[in-house]
Amino acid sequence: MGHMLIEAIASADDCQLTGAVDVAGNPGVGQDAALFTGQSSGVLITADLHQGLTNSSVLIDFTRPEGTMAHLAVCRALGVKMVIGTTGFSSAQKAEIADAAQHIAIVMAPNMSVGVNVTLKLLQMAAQAMPTGYDIEIIEAHHRHKIDAPSGTALKMGEVIAEALGRDLKDCAVYAREGVTGE
Repeated sequence: MGHMLIEAIASADDCQLTGAVDVAGNPGVGQDAALFTGQSSGVLITADLHQGLTNSSVLIDFTRPEGTMAHLAVCRALGVKMVIGTTGFSSAQKAEIADAAQHIAIVMAPNMSVGVNVTLKLLQMAAQAMPTGYDIEIIEAHHRHKIDAPSGTALKMGEVIAEALGRDLKDCAVYAREGVTGE
């Protein structure tokens, strides 16, 4: 995901890459963030979030829940806005993010794809059009290394359908796989 974001930022006239952060021990730390593109960004990847945010107004976060929560605390303290694409948050973590959103701007979505977000609207319309008594099933398939199951996208689909039917997903969902299932 980081490579795609760096390429998108580099091609945008109104955005500038000001920092790049990865976990300590990653071989990219200390390298130019755009090295894989064959160009230079002038931004070195760091494992120090504070250093990575020095000249930044927004942090784009596609990590794991524990990473996002640590980043959230730093961004809140520094007043840095966030875009969060991470999935797999607990209810308590979602509440903490909602609380932080009262202090800093946060955009959070389990899937940033236009197509998926159009699909969510279509699912809402389809669920509302179904007569009472129908069961709706979501089937998804991923590689064995997919970290969370069901995916954030599948959960959002379930939430949209349940809400359209006046139900709570927690009360009506049945899962074949759930939790942290991959690496």
